[in-house]
Amino acid sequence: MLEPKDLKFAKTHEWLSLEGDLITVGISDHAQDLLGDIVFIELPEIGLKVSLNDPIAVVESVKAASDIYAPLEGTVEAINEALDAEPTLVNSEPYGGGWLFKIRLASTDPASDHLVDFETYKNDFVE
Repeated sequence: MLEPKDLKFAKTHEWLSLEGDLITVGISDHAQDLLGDIVFIELPEIGLKVSLNDPIAVVESVKAASDIYAPLEGTVEAINEALDAEPTLVNSEPYGGGWLFKIRLASTDPASDHLVDFETYKNDFVE
């Protein structure tokens, strides 16, 4: 399981892990806690080209539906198919088995100054 201290976060509560030019994206533990029990996740299509802040997925819970935004520009390379059968993985393993999708970055030097480390996220964006 990934550790939050090793991830980058967007103010819209997505986290990402960078491996070369591929990022894995999920939602923070704080976001899944606010949503409550997740019942359905609409994931993007593989091959979808996304721009920064494009709404590309939807997480539905017993409380609400919430858009998930692209934290960087690129192409969707993979989706977490396990979430079709078990969307609650996002609740139980937000930084592990509950990842949502992977994006192959469009640039080798993406503009990522809007992303913050875990301490900044926790202090500035978590109520």
